[in-house]
Amino acid sequence: MFLSDYIDHTLKKLKANTANILTLTNLTLGGFSVLFTLKGQLNASLLFIFLAALADRFDGTVARKLGIESELGKQLDSMSDIISFGVAPALLLYQSLMQDFGVPGAFFTILYIGCGAFRLARFNITENNGYFSGLPITAAGVLLTFSYFGVHYFPPQFFFFLLITLSFLMVGTFKLKKV
Repeated sequence: MFLSDYIDHTLKKLKANTANILTLTNLTLGGFSVLFTLKGQLNASLLFIFLAALADRFDGTVARKLGIESELGKQLDSMSDIISFGVAPALLLYQSLMQDFGVPGAFFTILYIGCGAFRLARFNITENNGYFSGLPITAAGVLLTFSYFGVHYFPPQFFFFLLITLSFLMVGTFKLKKV
C-alpha cells in the first residue's frame, strides 16, 4: 500500500507541476541563450531563444488543459519571459550590432528590456479577458531574434527603428486577441 500511495502522490505532484516545468524549461533555454551570447556563440544563442518560444507556447496550454493554472505559474512565466524574450534577444542584437554604437546602442537595448518588463508587470496585474494589451513580449522577442538574420543585409538604422517600435508596441494599450 505504501508504495502505491507514494507513486500516486508523486504522479499527482508531477501533473500539478507540468506547466511550471515547461516554464522553467523556457527560463533555462533563455539562460543558455544569454550565456552563449556572452561567449560569442550567437547562432547557438538564436537557437535557444527559438526553443524557449516553443516551451513558452505550451506551458499555458498545458496549465489550462490540466486545470492547474495558478498565480505562481503566472508570475514564474513572466519572470521566464523577461529572460527568454527580453534580455536574451536584446543581448543577442546588442552583441551582434548595437554595441558598435556606444551609448545609443546600449540605451535602446535597455529600453527594449525595460518596456518588456513593464508589459509583463501590467499583464500580471490585469484581468485575463481573452485579449492582450500591447504586443506580447514573446512575439516581440521572437521578431527581434528573427531580425538577427538581417544584420548583414539591413542598415543599422533599421535595427534602431525595430528596437524602438517593438518597445512601444509592448507598452501600447491596443488590444490583441489571444490565440
